[in-house]
Amino acid sequence: VQLVESGGGLVQPGGSPRLSCAASGFIFDDYAIAWFRQVPGKEREGISCIRSTDGKTYDAPSMKGRFTISRDNAKNTVYLQMNSLKPEDTAVYYCNAKIGPFDYWGQGTQVTVSS
Repeated sequence: VQLVESGGGLVQPGGSPRLSCAASGFIFDDYAIAWFRQVPGKEREGISCIRSTDGKTYDAPSMKGRFTISRDNAKNTVYLQMNSLKPEDTAVYYCNAKIGPFDYWGQGTQVTVSS
């Protein structure tokens, strides 16, 4: 199982980058994928999750409104569209797949929001 995040970098406040999570090594269509983020010294927090079967999404209450998750099963990729970013959104962003009893994580992509 491999998850590879991309799309991070330095973003101006108010910017709207899109992160990608490319998956391989498992039947992508069968599993939900989630996005998390982590600031150094703080716990990893959930952002959003998207189901495999019907594409239904769930957003963490604190994240509602500015982040949109989507998936392209033909490309084995999940996206996170982020809008109106603020400096406090600076974090490492990770994607996650829970397969059976195991949690799989990518290496993360750093997003820094600064002018």
